[in-house]
Amino acid sequence: MGTSTFYMSLPTPFLKPQKPSNQIFITSSNKFNSALQHYVLHKPKSCSIQKTSVPILVKNSCKLDLFKVRAVAENAGESEAVKPKEVIQTLQLGAMFGIWYLLNICYNIYNKQVLKVFPFPATVTASQFGCGTLLILFMWGFRLHPIPKISKSQFKAIFALAAIHTLGNVLTNISLGRVAVSFTHTIKAMEPFFTVLLSALFLAERPSPWIVSSLVPIVGGVALASMTEASFNWIGFGSAMASNLTNQSRNVFSKKLMVKEEEALDNINLFSMITIISFILLVPVAILTEGIKLTPSYLQYTAASHGSHVRELCVRLLLAGFCLHSYQQVSYMILQMVSPVTHAVGNCVKRVVVIVSSVIFFQTPVSPINSLGTALALAGVFLYSRVKRLQRKPKVA
Repeated sequence: MGTSTFYMSLPTPFLKPQKPSNQIFITSSNKFNSALQHYVLHKPKSCSIQKTSVPILVKNSCKLDLFKVRAVAENAGESEAVKPKEVIQTLQLGAMFGIWYLLNICYNIYNKQVLKVFPFPATVTASQFGCGTLLILFMWGFRLHPIPKISKSQFKAIFALAAIHTLGNVLTNISLGRVAVSFTHTIKAMEPFFTVLLSALFLAERPSPWIVSSLVPIVGGVALASMTEASFNWIGFGSAMASNLTNQSRNVFSKKLMVKEEEALDNINLFSMITIISFILLVPVAILTEGIKLTPSYLQYTAASHGSHVRELCVRLLLAGFCLHSYQQVSYMILQMVSPVTHAVGNCVKRVVVIVSSVIFFQTPVSPINSLGTALALAGVFLYSRVKRLQRKPKVA
């Protein structure tokens, strides 16, 4: 976020020389007049403007001094007006980051509670996409955001991204249902590794030695955390790794499938279209693979078998869907306000917050070596973000 400061130079077109008058009239209506009044009262000898013969050099010097007084007064007024605006923008951005983190924490807690009682990740993911679809239709129906106009080229690109997005979310929920929330997010810290790997394979982007060096603590930290994780199992570990692969392939292939710039959607509408298509794609897959599980009789049976109530399960399911869609929308809103690197750093901090909060809430047993591995992986992600920020592409002349 930057602020623009406008500087006025002397040969400004609207500053035309005027005929000198016998008297200067001063009012107290603005800061310039008060500054000018101070100048006239304290420098009468050096700035006397009369119709009598006055050297041209003195008159020009007087005009220049008066202009400097006016420029200083106006610049002071502009700086005073800009400061409150900067403070408001900073507070707004900080509040949005806080909401982003809070919604993320709530989503992971509610989602884990649902998957413990209702271990059907495809059905749970479909219900979350369904909640997001309802919120999107509400947003468009009440004109809270403009409805997009989708072309054929856009739909083809969005459909491919939605398919990958659907698979990535299902795999993440499989992992969350099998292992601890903290361990899933530790594994997902390896996303930069897959980004670099896929970019090198499909986009021919050669990583710098600094980028490669930043990946070493990420890989080492995840390996160390995996070896000492109490809830470790291969299905949870493998599905989290596969979700990293699918999510980062979505980001990489989005560059190859990118449509014309004048046809591009804004981030909120792009995510909205992906959510709706993902819901339509996943519902039949969930029914074929897991059957129709969202029925009152089955919900009552599975809730009772885990010592819970149907109402409590349904509320948590809806809250998980609401928090998932809301935090992703807020994430895209933040991305429109800050640079991608700043957003990546914020995402790294978010992962730390989610891991710590989930460990506290679920009382997950964590050994010192496991904590060291998690901290090492997250430090590597932060280092990767800093290196990406310091890298500068060569400017084309």
